[in-house]
Amino acid sequence: MAVHHQTGKEGEMLARQYLEKLGFEILHQNWRDEHREIDIIARKDKLLVFVEVKTRRGYRGGWPEYAIHAKKEADLLTAAQHYLEENPFEGEVRFDVIAIVFDARQQPHVHHIPDALQ
Repeated sequence: MAVHHQTGKEGEMLARQYLEKLGFEILHQNWRDEHREIDIIARKDKLLVFVEVKTRRGYRGGWPEYAIHAKKEADLLTAAQHYLEENPFEGEVRFDVIAIVFDARQQPHVHHIPDALQ
């Protein structure tokens, strides 16, 4: 597996653990809709959260959350709409970003941005 894929998988695992500690139930991980993917779909009470996880090793490439470009955001919104058509939900829906950076000692730093996408 390529290094960046491994880094992404590690980040998704950490994001999942982080959300579970906050009391979220993970409904899906890597949910696919045609060519689109939602990294994590989680629920807590009457809140459904679609989560995009971005992970980097170091800050050289910039902050991970800035890697979400307009097409990726549009794809996430479309995939979420299709998910909700298949799985109706009565409650609040939110789009979060969890950005994870591994520092020089390979320690992860988690930055959770609730309601990151409008």
